[in-house]
Amino acid sequence: METRPVVGPTASDPVRLVHRAREARLAGDRTVPAPRAEIDASWERVLRSGVDPEQSPESELLETDEIEHRRRSSALGEVMPSLRDGLAAIADAAQQILVVTDPEGRVLWRQGHAAVMRLAKDICLEEGAAWSETTTGTNAIGTALATRVPVQVHSAEHFIRALHGWTCAAAPVRDPRDGRLMGIVDISGPASTFHPTTLALVGSVAALAESELRARHLVAIERLRSVAAPILCRLGGRALAVDPHGWLAAVSGMPPVDRLPLPKSLRPGRVWLASLGMCRVEPLPGGWLVQVSEGHAEAPPRRVVLDLSRERGLVAHVAGPVGTWTVRLSPRHAELLYALALRREGRTAAELAEDVFGDATRTVTVRAEISRMRRHLAEVLAHRPYRFGEGVEVEVVHPAHPADLLPRSTAPVVVRARTNAGPV
Repeated sequence: METRPVVGPTASDPVRLVHRAREARLAGDRTVPAPRAEIDASWERVLRSGVDPEQSPESELLETDEIEHRRRSSALGEVMPSLRDGLAAIADAAQQILVVTDPEGRVLWRQGHAAVMRLAKDICLEEGAAWSETTTGTNAIGTALATRVPVQVHSAEHFIRALHGWTCAAAPVRDPRDGRLMGIVDISGPASTFHPTTLALVGSVAALAESELRARHLVAIERLRSVAAPILCRLGGRALAVDPHGWLAAVSGMPPVDRLPLPKSLRPGRVWLASLGMCRVEPLPGGWLVQVSEGHAEAPPRRVVLDLSRERGLVAHVAGPVGTWTVRLSPRHAELLYALALRREGRTAAELAEDVFGDATRTVTVRAEISRMRRHLAEVLAHRPYRFGEGVEVEVVHPAHPADLLPRSTAPVVVRARTNAGPV
């Protein structure tokens, strides 16, 4: 009678091999061959963090306002069209979905095959969910976050058993201006849709996104240079114009540098910079003017004229040491600035939310809008609490008739002013 050898897992059955390795690792057995090095290292990190392999992948979702705030704050929003063009259609055809997260692993965008989108909700792969290793175990998003390199995770390589029916490939996207991680681009789908080239595709699209951001940065530098060059000519002395990350746009009276190291929190005024000494820093549209102090007199006071006289021409005129400029205002920004003009002592986010929305809980929206305004008004707006800065003169230009003050606004602070036939 012929005897046949017992057939166990082989190289042609990799999923079973990985499954055996995972079960052995959970049992503390080191005799079974380990999986790929990146998966083995991830399992070690996840075991140390205390993730339960039998837990649900569910996480507490971010509120809608917070998701929108993170989307607006992320430079990835600028390149989402490229990411969609490069991956979304391919993901749809391959019965997978495109997922883009922030640096914390929170899902901000997702798009792709409709049926897979519905399946993804069952594992909480949806907007606002957390997919770091410490919350969801080994997965392409979380492991790419931990290692800062592209990674593919298939079936039983996922630490949480509930994810064994899925495959995913992810790559990090870095900000070319400062090298910081901006988020993760991921392709996910049922395990049956696995393809070894997906990882290379995701990595290529992430690199394309970084290239587009680099091109946008060069355009922004050119725009800043066009604004700064005539100012530097007029000022004389040693001065530089740099973008918010310190990249040089223009220089006068000193050798050029590629990048000027800036403090993490930079505000207008006198600032000590290690490479230059005492400087005076003033905002420019899209950057900063840095003047090296050489005994010149203090700058003249700043002044803001908040012109609310015409509904279709809401603007703030700003006068500062380097000249004057005008910022066009959305109705929401006009409401916020009007509230701050009335309360020169300052307002907390909750108080501003009450002033503008009649709801003190809408602080996330207030913070997001103030952050957007400070890109153009950093010289005159302060925070903690939110207010016009010390020494800033503020004038509000009202319409001819008080009832015409921001006539479409429902903000309580504006409604009270119209009702009382004048500012309060």
